[in-house]
Amino acid sequence: MTTALELEWGVADVGAFLDARRAKSLVNYGATVNHGALRGLELVPQEERAELEAAFTAASSADEPLSAERDAADSTYYTELPPDRFPAMLERLEQGLEEGALGIGLAVQYYPGASRREIVEVFRFAGEKRATIHTHVRSMTIEAMQEVLANAVATGAPLHIVHVNSMALGEIDTVLGLIGGARRLGLDVTTEAYPYTAGSTSLHSSIFDEGWQGRLGIDYGDLQWEATGERLTRETFERYRRERGTVILHFMKEEWIETALGNNWVIVASDGMPYAPKAHPRTAGTYSRVLGRYVRERGTLDLMTALLKMTLLPADRVASMSDQMRRKGRIQVGADADIVVFDPETVIDTATFEGGLSFSEGIVHTMVNGVFVVRDGETVEGVAPGRGIVGRFGGVAE
Repeated sequence: MTTALELEWGVADVGAFLDARRAKSLVNYGATVNHGALRGLELVPQEERAELEAAFTAASSADEPLSAERDAADSTYYTELPPDRFPAMLERLEQGLEEGALGIGLAVQYYPGASRREIVEVFRFAGEKRATIHTHVRSMTIEAMQEVLANAVATGAPLHIVHVNSMALGEIDTVLGLIGGARRLGLDVTTEAYPYTAGSTSLHSSIFDEGWQGRLGIDYGDLQWEATGERLTRETFERYRRERGTVILHFMKEEWIETALGNNWVIVASDGMPYAPKAHPRTAGTYSRVLGRYVRERGTLDLMTALLKMTLLPADRVASMSDQMRRKGRIQVGADADIVVFDPETVIDTATFEGGLSFSEGIVHTMVNGVFVVRDGETVEGVAPGRGIVGRFGGVAE
């Protein structure tokens, strides 16, 4: 990878996120503004807001903002935001855009207190601004997809639906049909998939509220505790949920992944988790797995289509928010020298659910903004050529 963007959740303090990484990052970086966190500021008492804002700034400045921001706001996730607080919440989103956000992160399944009316208001705001919404939809159902597609049609908001494979599950054909139909009618909507049959998230999240087995079609033994690699039981599920932490969900079928990756307009994205030794292997192996397993070994898609899905399509998705992305995802005169050199005969992921994260094989060189960060298969020390990718509302880019 040469650019890593946090778009699904985003960050609460975009300015702090960008400042903390300047001249310190191997790869290019950027983020959306986090709706789930900022709505929380309008739900806590006035006297508590300064403390929560400080927690958000600290989280956004950290190496791994995601978990800290989730935890800081989780007391508000089941609370409905009163309509008279919508304007203040939207002002906070606008401030995030002005600080350089690449759109709005709307991971609404994680904060079920958000009413449909509230979400419509966010879409209306995004439509007026022509700011892309990146959404983890309300539930793993067709109805959740219909909600965001209807909102996009009614408001004109550009829409990106994250990891369609783990949101659609067995309805992948129907969901891709809905998105494809909207695209044919001219709606600005895109989606993505990652090449694994398991997902990963916080065990204390709303996804595991009562009835999760029926909703997800799995049971305790299909859950794997990240910290130890063990499969869960009822007893360990309840204990670890109280303790908090990350779990891997083995709940998808190979044919669903093949369907998503075999679709020409579905982007490849990692949904990468915060770094941990036994984190989901997508954090380390997504792109090399597509090239090795799904191009070379299985023939699910050809090499050039795979490269298109990893480079030009994601760059073009973000380009409406940042002109910087018009110089990425392509090799041509005037483009940024963000280049990965790999051997198509040997490239493959090595990270596994049991063994944890590890470097992929077959990656020869990686160059970011003309500077080697990997050379002859080895990480280059003492360089930090990554630049912030700044949204068009945020003034001068780095």
